[in-house]
Amino acid sequence: MGAKDLDVTSDPKGSRPPARRRSLFNNIKFFVFCHSLLQLSQLLVSGYMKSSISTIERRYGFSSQKSGLLASFNEVGNTVLIVFVSFLGSRVHRPRCIGGGALLACLASLMMAMPHFLGGAYEYTDRVRSSGKNSSALCQSESPLTASSSNQSCSRQESHAQQGVYPLLLLGQLMLGIAAVPIQPFGISFIDDYASRKNSPLYLGILLAVTSIGPAFGFISGSLMLRFYVDFDKLSKDQIKLTHKDLRWVGAWWLGFLVASCLLFLTALPYFFFPRSMPKEDGDEDDVESRPDSKKQQQTNPIQEMSLLQFLKSFPRIALRTLQSPIYLLVVLAQVNLAALLAGLATFMAKFIERQFSQTVSFSTMMIGGVCIPLAVLGTVLGGVLMRRLNLSVSGASRLCTGAILLCLFSSTPLLFIGCPTQKIAGVFPIPNRSNALLCSAGCQCPEEAFNPVCGSDGVEFRSPCHAGCITIETYPNNATNYIGCRCVDGLGVATPGTCGSGCSGLLPPFVALLGITSFIASFSQTPSYMMILRTVPTEDKSFAVGVQYMLFRVLAFMPGPVLYGSVIDTTCILWGKKCGIDTSCQYYNLDHFRQRFLGVQVVFVCGGLLCFLLTVLVLRRRRAGLQEPQPVGKGGYELVRGSSKEKQEVEDMKK
Repeated sequence: MGAKDLDVTSDPKGSRPPARRRSLFNNIKFFVFCHSLLQLSQLLVSGYMKSSISTIERRYGFSSQKSGLLASFNEVGNTVLIVFVSFLGSRVHRPRCIGGGALLACLASLMMAMPHFLGGAYEYTDRVRSSGKNSSALCQSESPLTASSSNQSCSRQESHAQQGVYPLLLLGQLMLGIAAVPIQPFGISFIDDYASRKNSPLYLGILLAVTSIGPAFGFISGSLMLRFYVDFDKLSKDQIKLTHKDLRWVGAWWLGFLVASCLLFLTALPYFFFPRSMPKEDGDEDDVESRPDSKKQQQTNPIQEMSLLQFLKSFPRIALRTLQSPIYLLVVLAQVNLAALLAGLATFMAKFIERQFSQTVSFSTMMIGGVCIPLAVLGTVLGGVLMRRLNLSVSGASRLCTGAILLCLFSSTPLLFIGCPTQKIAGVFPIPNRSNALLCSAGCQCPEEAFNPVCGSDGVEFRSPCHAGCITIETYPNNATNYIGCRCVDGLGVATPGTCGSGCSGLLPPFVALLGITSFIASFSQTPSYMMILRTVPTEDKSFAVGVQYMLFRVLAFMPGPVLYGSVIDTTCILWGKKCGIDTSCQYYNLDHFRQRFLGVQVVFVCGGLLCFLLTVLVLRRRRAGLQEPQPVGKGGYELVRGSSKEKQEVEDMKK
């Protein structure tokens, strides 16, 4: 029996065993379908986390800085382990590794929802259960119980469940980052190995599209889930008194994590039935030779011949060599600026819209998931189409990126001036009114943690009916409520529940439109910048270059970005909440400072990206002017008359 008889792939008609050929799990198209669903579920969790971050912040009293750290913590586990993906390659059973990662993500998503079930019901002013406290938040002249009994109550309620919430959420985020390590890289490499050359770009394009729309589904899911009250599973409808427009409203942030964990579990199961290798699609003749676990490839692939220790030793050297390319370094730094901008805006833009334009959390989240992200996806696609139609070289791609970011700067700068002023808040803003506001409610024994905003008939907002000096609640047949006898309210002395608002919600449509246009324009640079990276590094270093690029994204953008934005937001707080004598989340912001500093950081990052792309244009122009045409020096070889041999590929690319 000859070698030809043993090679079942030599027969294009297909002499493979019929059972294997008919198996659904030996079909690369089915793998692409499963992987699309898995990536959609995984990215849905990521988008949902960002859409719910401000709600979690309000529920558990986190500062924006702590919320930003929580949002970025999944990058920690991802960054530490992503290096090993290049080494492991096809040494492992990739489908099973992907399935294992999906199950870990399922467990992490369940862990993210766990604090809701371990803790008690959400407490707010008017539902404070500390006996003897002024729980109605009305003006009462009699003295409450002593501080010692209140502190004992606080310690009993908060010490166990509340203190463990943040570490538990951080652990869940860390596990989500670790779970994501094998999913996308192993999935893409598996498809590229077993799809036909004709279909491989189509399949990878499908995965890229799913990767783009996954976060949008997360934000839309967040918008839907946050319309339910956080404790709808613990309280009856009659016990739920808050409405969506109340600043104390907390939506069911945990519900989306349960739904996502179910989706992750279902999409993980098929991966344990896929084989380690499968027939090449369409019965290509290079089936066996193209398999990553074949002996031939293991002999020619230097990475597969390395030990883990050798790989770890060589990675810093190759990474340093890659970073010595000025074009690569400048493009990556430009992308880092844009990635940091994206990370911060995705985490806190919904909160910005909610506070700046007095909108509900669910509506603000829908604006991000339904408008901004789809426009960004469209811009990414059109940027790739434009580059293909114009057949742009590296130099042309750099000019396209520079033009797109320059337009982005022009469209983002006006956002600094579209916003609302801070409403008048007695004793809080403006500061000169503080003494008068405190005098009229000095004898009301207002609780330190009281936060139940009311709007006086004189247009001034108060932290609670107690701070307004109100002594009576008046309820009407249509369930409307007014507070009367309010000593601090001029004129009628009447206050209505809820915030007075900033009164400029009409500016929201132009703001969202301009924000969407900015997202659309900025995303034009994504595909050209990736092509610049792939065309300016040696062929043997491309996989390493992409790995280093993603590592720099995480270390310089995705991890510090949300923390930086959160810290900036915290500097604009004018009233911190109190619970058991400890500062919690911010209750009121100086909206002018919030807008200027939050969007000002965005403009700084845009300018940083623009500067880097401008420098790439200058470097490429200088090289093209200083280098002569490459001259043939032998069979298939080129040598530059002037310039280093390291620049050969760049010159050839610029000629295209």
